[in-house]
Amino acid sequence: MVQTTAKTALVTGGTSGIGRAITTRLAQEGVHVFVTGRRQAQLDALVDELGDAVTAIQADISDVDDLDRVTAVINDRGEGLDIVVANAGVGTFATLAELKPEDFDHTFGINVRGTVFTVQKALPLLNPAASVVIIGSTAAALARASFGAYSASKAAIRQFSRVWAIELAERGVRVNTVTPGPTETPGLAAMADDPYQARALQNGARPIPLGRLAQPTEIADAVLFLASPQAKFITGAELFVDGGESQA
Repeated sequence: MVQTTAKTALVTGGTSGIGRAITTRLAQEGVHVFVTGRRQAQLDALVDELGDAVTAIQADISDVDDLDRVTAVINDRGEGLDIVVANAGVGTFATLAELKPEDFDHTFGINVRGTVFTVQKALPLLNPAASVVIIGSTAAALARASFGAYSASKAAIRQFSRVWAIELAERGVRVNTVTPGPTETPGLAAMADDPYQARALQNGARPIPLGRLAQPTEIADAVLFLASPQAKFITGAELFVDGGESQA
């Protein structure tokens, strides 16, 4: 078990897949987790499972008014934030010839704009020695047909996290990126069931040296490590949790 002294966290997009695993893992460590999601039914199910360990807030992180409402709820509790996990993200998969402006805007609106202003709005709430963890993707470092908008959005937030690590260092706040490879989540399963999305996945297929998909809990374990005192001298780093995919 990795011990963490942190007491309060914010996890965006925390109702399914990797985000849900992160929320659950932090709650198991005794952290109170504010969790956002766009679907109230999924938020309710998470509260039913984890009880008082979580505070669920329906919000769209691409909407700054929603982010203001989220941070107001956290501020009212009066404990600040020790951990921020910017996890919420979407994928639009299309070649250059196929890409639509609205799909580009949707992808960058959530993955980049949403991440940037989630962290910005959280700044006044960050306690000393707080940890910010950005959820990236191996797609940011690999060239894959149909992954242009998605991979560019993930590359953008990786670069933001490096800059933030420098900007926030004087406050003792650490900023790191966890970069999953293909992970067994409902979102990945839904892509495989759609012929167009399945083609994009096939275009991006690479061998994974460890021979399997990641489990969401394995990504959550990496987040917990970076949020813990064991990682107190790590900032600006990118931790790949991809079974070696990025090296293949």
